[in-house]
Amino acid sequence: MKNSRAKGARGERELSNLLKEHGFSTRRGQQYCGANGDADVVGLPGIHIECKRVEKLNIYNALTQAENDCKENEVPVVMHRKDREKWIVTMSLDDWIEMYKKLNQVTCSEKK
Repeated sequence: MKNSRAKGARGERELSNLLKEHGFSTRRGQQYCGANGDADVVGLPGIHIECKRVEKLNIYNALTQAENDCKENEVPVVMHRKDREKWIVTMSLDDWIEMYKKLNQVTCSEKK
């Protein structure tokens, strides 16, 4: 249990640092201070990140956790990876469609 908790914390730091490399101001959430319901990585407004750094993941359980913990007006996502693999983002199709429509509206209005 102790090793998996440490691996999770390392995964959160790794993900936060990777997002920082792309210009985002992120950090680990407050869960290490004993607060529950906080995102694992914070700093992306409107996104609730559940970070999983495990070999075997029940993605539906992880997404349900993100959905239950996210605040109103946040999109719940699970960012996860296995050893020696790239990071992957999982979210519901409904949330993806809404996000894509908003992105497409911005892109289309910029072309006009």
